[in-house]
Amino acid sequence: MLIQLLLGSAIMAATTVVAALSLWGLEAFLARIHGWVIRPPQGPRLVAAVVAVMLWTLVVMTAAVWIWALALWALGVFVTLEASVYFALVAFTTLGFGDILLPLEWRLLGGLAAANGLLVFALLAAMLVETLRQTRLRQRGDRG
Repeated sequence: MLIQLLLGSAIMAATTVVAALSLWGLEAFLARIHGWVIRPPQGPRLVAAVVAVMLWTLVVMTAAVWIWALALWALGVFVTLEASVYFALVAFTTLGFGDILLPLEWRLLGGLAAANGLLVFALLAAMLVETLRQTRLRQRGDRG
């Protein structure tokens, strides 16, 4: 049990670092396009900024799922990489289909993956909302 918790915590830490670094990168990207975003026409530019952040979010989510999948595969939990990716995606998104299960000696990792998915989704949702808020504030502030 302790090994599962330690490994799961290490995987969660890795996905947290990836998400945090991506947030830092996103901040740099948004600062770089600030001048472009505030120029008219602002509506389409707001849409473009939101789309960029959504794509950024998808990349981060994909990276986090791959971290879990590669860890499960490296541990020998699943024979194929495809099964590892599938389980990681289902667990990370908390779908929990139940068609592929972890062996008993690794079953705690499923709950940790689900908890990690909830936390990463929450961070990315907050990032999306904050981007939208900051973009609108910048657009309004530069209007005069």
